[in-house]
Order: sequence, then structure tokens, then C-alpha cells
Amino acid sequence: MKHCTPVFLLLTFLLAIPVQAQKMSKEKKTLIDHIEQQRSEMTAISDSIWALAEVAFEEQGSSELLASYAENNGFQVTRGVAGMPTAFVATYGSGKPVIGILGEFDALPGISQKAQPTKSPLKEGAAGHGCGHNLFGTASLGAAIAIKKMIEDGSLKGTVKFYGTPAEEKFFGKIWMVEAGLFDDLDVCMDWHPAAETKADVQSSLALVDFIVEFHGQAAHAAGDPWNGRSASDALELYTTGINYYREHVKPTVRIHYHIQDGGQVVNVVPDYSKLWVRVRDTKREGLAPVYEHVKRMAEGAAIMANVDHEVSLVSGIYELLVNRTGGAAMHKNLELLGDITYTPEEIAFAKKIQEAVNKPTVGMNSKLKPFEKTKENPGGGSTDVGDVSWVVPTIRMGATVAPKDTPWHSWAVVACGGMSIGHKGMLHASKALGMTMIDLYKDPKLIEEVKAEFKERKGDHEYKALIPEGGPPVGSN
Repeated sequence: MKHCTPVFLLLTFLLAIPVQAQKMSKEKKTLIDHIEQQRSEMTAISDSIWALAEVAFEEQGSSELLASYAENNGFQVTRGVAGMPTAFVATYGSGKPVIGILGEFDALPGISQKAQPTKSPLKEGAAGHGCGHNLFGTASLGAAIAIKKMIEDGSLKGTVKFYGTPAEEKFFGKIWMVEAGLFDDLDVCMDWHPAAETKADVQSSLALVDFIVEFHGQAAHAAGDPWNGRSASDALELYTTGINYYREHVKPTVRIHYHIQDGGQVVNVVPDYSKLWVRVRDTKREGLAPVYEHVKRMAEGAAIMANVDHEVSLVSGIYELLVNRTGGAAMHKNLELLGDITYTPEEIAFAKKIQEAVNKPTVGMNSKLKPFEKTKENPGGGSTDVGDVSWVVPTIRMGATVAPKDTPWHSWAVVACGGMSIGHKGMLHASKALGMTMIDLYKDPKLIEEVKAEFKERKGDHEYKALIPEGGPPVGSN
């Protein structure tokens, strides 16, 4: 029988120790203390943004809460950047490296909800944070402030930037911030998103393009002389029918959505105007482009059939995420150090009641850290304007649990959790993991070099080009 060497025995012993029980650096312990010291303030800010529930480009109160908190903690804040009144950048420090961190704070219309596990609007018809953005911006800023304190006391050297980014749910404000060059001086950018599981995020997202189609016809009496009318509503119906037939003939990675915004006002008038919002998605920008061009041509065909005029207006378009596995691996190690989020019996009961209300298995919270994943070729899922940021600066991402397993996203159920302790715990967990990974970047120039090298390799010779209309962000378009 072979005997194990002392070195092998020591290695086996170390691997058997839970990662969170292994030694955490003094700097990371200090950062966690700085975030814990902010716990009450971060919770109050998050709850205030949750209650405000302001939608795209209307986040005046939410933006100001975060900007003022940054300012009161010694950051230099520049408000109203890139032509958006609710966008801002908060900066502290000097020199390299320059590490950025993203924060969102816009809500979704029509899903207002109390912080309770049964559906009950806080305000009927109002907006709600069904994507947890009240937690998102607050966690990121908490991490940035903790890093700022460590730069201030000399533990770290460099610059930290927090980006207050509006309108992620609708108009994609980060595109205009990228176009304004606000990320050009960054070495690395950090990002997270509220989720129903905790993990380092090394999956891409879907590229998309949004555009408005309008049809203009001739009004007439719907019974008395309909032959004198040219129906914009007919064109709209022909167009959406064409889209639905086209779905069979696109690749499985493609998604096409539309929302009818105006189909006529009354039943006894042939409508002279109709309008719909159309969205096309695919896993890659190059796959999206031909579908976008064809769907635009279909609008012309619908207009010809209904004998009306039409116009197509670009809203905006976003890239798929450019994954960075090197940064993701560093993030995963810090999530291992932190360990799993723990919940009280009351929180688990709250989660199970939500699952029962939305007809899902009542299994409670998914608190276990997911293993470091392989990056999928076609991950599916949603879209984010973080994609555009990831094509101009290496971006490290993570998700933290803020809602029960299998909870429908963009729904009242997520709103409910974001206004109580389940959401708060995920927020603080994310803040710590983000800050700990930022410490690794500040302390290890080689890690930054490796993150940048992967970014350059994945990007190749592609030249980033924003897909936005002329005339600046559509502020006030709601």
C-alpha cells in the first residue's frame, strides 16, 4: 500500500475546510465592517426607493437619495450626465486603478405591491420594484463607500466610481452614458443583479432593438361611409399578424415582442392612427440585425395592404453581455468566503406563502451558492444595457438571492420581497461580495491584467457602435 506524503495530507486537510472557515484577509474584514456600519442607512435608502417606485427617466427622488448619500460620504458627484437629469457619477480617489460600479434604481409600471406575501397593491395601478432595483443601486453604492473609506485610510490606492444609471427597464440609459465616454477611463467595472439564486454571473444576455411603428390613415364614419376611411387599425392588425406568422421562420434564439399603444379610440370611427412598440431580440447583435430589417419591411407591406402611410422610429438597441470568466472566478471565490445567506423561520414562511400564491412548489429560499458555471453558447433569458458597458470595459457580474425560488420576475412577488428583510439580506450580501472583489482588483495588478486580456480576446476586432437615434435620450417620453 502506498503511503501519503505529508504535503498531500496537508493539501487534503485544507481542501476539506469550508472556504468560509479559511482565513479572510484583514482588508476584507474591514470592508465587511464598513458595510455593516451602513446597514441601517442602506436599508432606509432601499426602502425609500422601493416606496417611491419611479419609472424610467422619472426617478428624481430615487436618484437624489443615492447621489446625496454619496456626496455626504465624501464623493464628488456630477448630476445630470449624458443628457439625463437622473443620471449621475460619484467619484473618489485619484490615480490607477480606476474601478467602477453600476447602480440602477428605476421601477416597473403597474405592479405596485405591499411588503406582504399575498397580492395587494400599495397603490392601485402604480409602479413597483419587480426587478429589485431599489436594492441594486443601494448595494452598489454601499460597496463603493466602503472602498472609499479604505482609500481614505491608505489601505487601498486608486479611484472608485459609482454610476447612477436610470431607465434600465425601458430606454436603456447606460447606452447614452457609454456614448458620452463616461466609462472610458475605467480599468474594470462591477455589476450585480437581484435574483432568486446567488452566483458569480458568467452568462451572456440577449441583444435587442426597440422601435416604434405608426400608421396614418383617413378617419370616417364606421357605418355611414366606411368606404371613405383608410384604417390605421387594419394596418396594425395586418402587421401583427405578419409578425406572428414570421415567428415560425426565425431561429430558436430569436424573440419578437410587441405592445399595442394605440389601436383607435372609439368603435364607430374608422381610426386614422395606430401605434405599437416592437422589440426584437437574439443572442448576438449580428443575429438580431437581419430580423430587425425584415420586421421593418413588413411594416411597409402592412401599410400598402391597408392603403395607409407608415413610419418607423428607432428607440434604442443594446448589446449582449460580453462575459469575463477571469473576473467571475475572482467573484466566486469571494462568494465562497462569505458563505450562504441564512434566513429566519419567519422569512422562510413568507417565501413559502409567496410560492403558494403563484402556484409554485413551497420550497422556500434558494440560499446555497451555485457552483461556478460553464458559460453557455445560447443562455436565453433577458436583456440589459450592462451589455453595452461590457463592450467598452471589462465587466464583472454577480447575482444575489432577494426572492424565493421560482418566483415570477417582474411581478408583485418580487416587489413584496424587495420591501422587507429577504431583500435587505440579499442587498447586503451583494454589497460585501462586490466590495471584496474590488479589493482583489486594487491589491493585485496582475488580476486586472488578466481580466483585461480576456476582455480583449473576447472582443476581438469588433468596434462598438451604439444603436441609438439622433437627438439624445428620450427623456419625458413616458
